[in-house]
Amino acid sequence: MLRWIGSLRSQLSPRISFRCFASTRQTNSDYSHAIIGAGVVGLAVGAELAKEPSNRVLIIEKNSTYGSETSSRNSEVIHAGLYYPEDSLKTQLCVSGKELIYKEAAPNGVEVVQCGKWIVAQDEQQAEYLERLHSKAKLLDIPTEMISVERAKRLEPAVKVQTAVLNSPTTGILSAHSLMDYYISVFQENINSDLVLGTQVIGLNYDSASDNYQIHVETEDTEEGASGDDANSSITVDSVINSAGLHAASISNLLLPEKRHLKQYYAKGNYFSYNSSAIKVNRLIYPSPTPGVKSLGTHLTIDLGGQIKFGPDLEWVDSFDDLAVNASNLEAAYHEVTKYLPGVKLEDMAPIMAGIRPKLIGPSDNSFQDFVIREEIDFPRFINLLGIESPGLTSSFAIAKYVRKLLE
Repeated sequence: MLRWIGSLRSQLSPRISFRCFASTRQTNSDYSHAIIGAGVVGLAVGAELAKEPSNRVLIIEKNSTYGSETSSRNSEVIHAGLYYPEDSLKTQLCVSGKELIYKEAAPNGVEVVQCGKWIVAQDEQQAEYLERLHSKAKLLDIPTEMISVERAKRLEPAVKVQTAVLNSPTTGILSAHSLMDYYISVFQENINSDLVLGTQVIGLNYDSASDNYQIHVETEDTEEGASGDDANSSITVDSVINSAGLHAASISNLLLPEKRHLKQYYAKGNYFSYNSSAIKVNRLIYPSPTPGVKSLGTHLTIDLGGQIKFGPDLEWVDSFDDLAVNASNLEAAYHEVTKYLPGVKLEDMAPIMAGIRPKLIGPSDNSFQDFVIREEIDFPRFINLLGIESPGLTSSFAIAKYVRKLLE
């Protein structure tokens, strides 16, 4: 039985208010589904499961606000799905997720701009790579177009193009918070579902006799007049979806036997602003990727207001909360940027933010790591979402539908 938990019924406008509740449900489980993590993917999964009126869905978030980690510290790019192996989950879910953003989210008020993207080649080797991407895009039915140097100079005079450009017209940008607010609005339509903030999962176990899960949480009592002490609670649920992002491996390790424990790696990306109006571009600009490097390079993105920023770079760190921007990387970022945007001046760039990407493989492993989305053996209806980094934002709609199918 659910004893106590700090809860909220979001009154989205777009802020949400807290309340406490005591459950008097007499069912075997307090909720049909519990999602651990209220980032963009966790919220998307919650919204998808809440569409079934009979479901009672709980989303648990350890932070005091939703989407405060990787979901709010990224490039906010709607990716086309070009870079990953053709048969990978990243490709499948990115392509379908992108389409759902344009078809469902944008018409429902999510802030979206389909601005397009260029990938720029400066030598023949890079141009050959772009041709391979172009061929793969045709197989996947992703619109792309090769652009000559002459045409590129007419369209984007500030961009240096020595060999070729691959144009990706379905790439775009969006407001991640606007998308998360949309997911919450859908989630709220199910009156039996709850989103709880400031609540950390500290234990997780499966009871085979009752065929359900017990989630043990610690919640800080923030109600008016309360002592401020932490309250421990136990929640019984039929299904658990681990969408904890940077903490997903730790959550998985609470339940799975030690021989199946996972190690989480943390890849920090530093971002740099461009504080000048001297250069204008109309789309995102990416350098051609370097083979064997885990990053797509320090690229140029624009926000919904047209402001340019550069990043992310790639810096391996030991902790998920190492979010201080590494200003010492500024000169290296400037060097990379001037390869395709030579008019940029170092004094016009400044560090602005950093984000952490959850990785399942470390810096010495250059193999491709796909999304891991699976029901774990011997743990029915426990769905692990691991290594959900880029293009997780773009893929969020499709990931949610994939999870629902796994549960069905």
